[in-house]
This record gives sequence, structure tokens and C-alpha cells, in this order.
Amino acid sequence: MSEAHDPTAALSALAADRARRPVLLALDFDGTLAPLQDDPAASRILPDGVGVLADLAATDGIVLALVSGRAMADLHILAEVPVGTLFVGSHGAERARVTAHGLDRDVVRLTDEQADRLAALGAEAAAVARGREGVWVETKPTAVVVHTRLADPEVAQAAEHESLALGARLETGVIHGKAVVELTVLHASKGEALTALREEIGAPVVIYAGDDVTDERAFAALGADDVTIKVGPGDTGARYRLDSPEDVVAALAKFRDELAAAAG
Repeated sequence: MSEAHDPTAALSALAADRARRPVLLALDFDGTLAPLQDDPAASRILPDGVGVLADLAATDGIVLALVSGRAMADLHILAEVPVGTLFVGSHGAERARVTAHGLDRDVVRLTDEQADRLAALGAEAAAVARGREGVWVETKPTAVVVHTRLADPEVAQAAEHESLALGARLETGVIHGKAVVELTVLHASKGEALTALREEIGAPVVIYAGDDVTDERAFAALGADDVTIKVGPGDTGARYRLDSPEDVVAALAKFRDELAAAAG
């Protein structure tokens, strides 16, 4: 993988080029806009980021989207984003738009076979977590997630290993991220979700920032003219890198100011 560089110059050039509109500004949530927390329910977008995202969403030619592994309802509760923001949840399995009255969702419908498989996954994932301190299970509309962030490393490793084996045995989709194993009954890919969004919007350029291994699918789906940003350490297919959510918010604030200056 090539070395990732600072995105400042690329964002500045994009802000100055009014012909490259609309821009799809798509951002992961945890670890990108919100510092990672031991308790996922405690995650919040950095306070400075709330205003920056609101300003960007109100900027002509910018379409804001959050692309997350979280379930849609969970993301809506935690993310302080403006009306009109697009949501992609559960790694691409769920879609919605934020309105003044809540979420306008694309309804997810499971077949009877998928619903039965989801119930079986829930029961077996609960058995994986049982008796392991710090391991817990989250149920989404299309998936079951085994969380291990609060567990000791050896306990977490064993739980993740069993969860991966469970996914293989039940022949279901598996997404292995940071301290999570998601077992899904619907095909989901952040990359495919981003591609669909860009086509709907007609965006010649996509900015995408994410911190997890699951975001690599999104980076891989985007092209050389897009701005892909890895947040934090680790190998990546992204062209650019920022160290932390604080750096992401600072870069977006600079981008906002440069867009305003270019609009004159």
C-alpha cells in the first residue's frame, strides 16, 4: 500500500474548483468524528464538529453523509447532524435521511429464512458472550454484533475467534472490525453503499474519512480523483491520513472556510 499523506492540499484544491460539484462528503462516525469510547453509547461528535458539519451541509454543492457500522436508530440518537444529512448504517445495509421529524428510512425487509437465521445468530452469539466479562452482544435489524472492547485481550481474542467460526459455520456475512465481529444476514459493503450514493447524487468527487478496517472497502471503491482519508495508524489503501478525530474536525473547518472564500 502506498504511503498516505496529509489531505490539506487536496481539500484546498477541491474547495477552489467550483466545477467539481456536487461533492459527496461522507464520514465514518466512531473514531473519525467521535473519539472511540469503551461504552459505545457514550460516543458523541466532537463539540466543534457539530457546527462545522452544519455549516458544510448548508454550503451549496456539498452533500453530507454519515457512513457507519452502527444501526440507523443508534446513529440518529448519537449523531448531532443537520436536517438533510444522509445516513448509511450497518455497513451499508440500512439507508435513511435526517428530516425535521426524525428519520426517513428505506425499509429493510428480511425473508423468513433471513429472519430465522438472524434469530439463530442472536442465540449463538449470546452463548459466545456468556461467562466472558466485557463481551456483549448487540442486535441490529440485519445483523448481530459481538463487542469485545471492554474485555481483557485474551478473552477478547477467544470471543472473536469463536464469533468468526460461528459466521463460517452458519454461512453468513462476517465483518471483522476493531473489537467487533458483525454477523450479518444481508450483504453489506460501505464501498458499494458509497458508489450507489455518488451515482444518485451525481457527485464527481467523494471525500471519505474512516478509521477502521471496514473502511478499507470504501477506500478501495473510490477513485484517484476522490479524497480518501485514513484516521489513525495502520496500513491503508487511503491516499491521505489524519491522526485523530480532532484533526478531522480541524481539516473540515479549514475546508469550510476555503469553500466560503471561493464562493466570494
